[in-house]
Amino acid sequence: MFERSVSILSAVAIAAALMSPAFAADPKPTAAVKAAISDTSRPEADRSRDADRKPAETIAVAAIESGDHVVELIPGGGYFTRILSKVVGAKGVVFAIPPPPRPNAPAGAPPPDAAVSALAADSNYSNVKVLQQPLDSFTVTEPVDVVWTSLNYHDFHNAPNADMKAFNANVFKALKPGGKYIVIDHAAAPGTGVSATSTLHRIDPAAVKEELMAAGFTLVTQSDVLKHPADDHTLRVFESGVRGKTDQFILVFRKPRK
Repeated sequence: MFERSVSILSAVAIAAALMSPAFAADPKPTAAVKAAISDTSRPEADRSRDADRKPAETIAVAAIESGDHVVELIPGGGYFTRILSKVVGAKGVVFAIPPPPRPNAPAGAPPPDAAVSALAADSNYSNVKVLQQPLDSFTVTEPVDVVWTSLNYHDFHNAPNADMKAFNANVFKALKPGGKYIVIDHAAAPGTGVSATSTLHRIDPAAVKEELMAAGFTLVTQSDVLKHPADDHTLRVFESGVRGKTDQFILVFRKPRK
């Protein structure tokens, strides 16, 4: 009877964790965040996406601070890399880890690290360091304050022989006690789990919560600042009717301090 009661209590605790914390009023961007967004070094192509991506509000939810050491997984063209670089400042570092080369990439296609390597060579972003490492087993010289991934968590599921348990355990190891794991991604329909990661390139936020809490993380913040109610979760994220305007979620997890 005692063991059954403990099992029931554990199930209740997990269910409660999946439902909390409640969506709360999002924090206002700090002056440092606003300055990073208005930085004249940002290309116009990035600025034109700000209305949809809401970088000031997103960084505010993530609570990135001056001096933070951040690992950014799959930085793409560097949209958030530039902003993170300015927010963490001269005492901070952004370790950008690009994806590996695609085996079926067209001849003459630029390597996946081309854009972020060019960015890191720009004196305006001298605190950006590119790490050419496997995404599922990256290492840093010392534990970091933040691991950040934007619109890519679902793709980690699509890697050959993906082991998300090992992947998230590696992120956990890379963070210092109290460090944060920020996950932003395209939302799939509730209840679909990870079934749409390779078809629609979406993931159910409940599945992300379950995976990361199983890895030992605590969910501390969730935000609907990137919510798009018009997106019914049925289209691939690249389709013209929804591209750039997908329903997205922001989840902030923390590694326990002890």
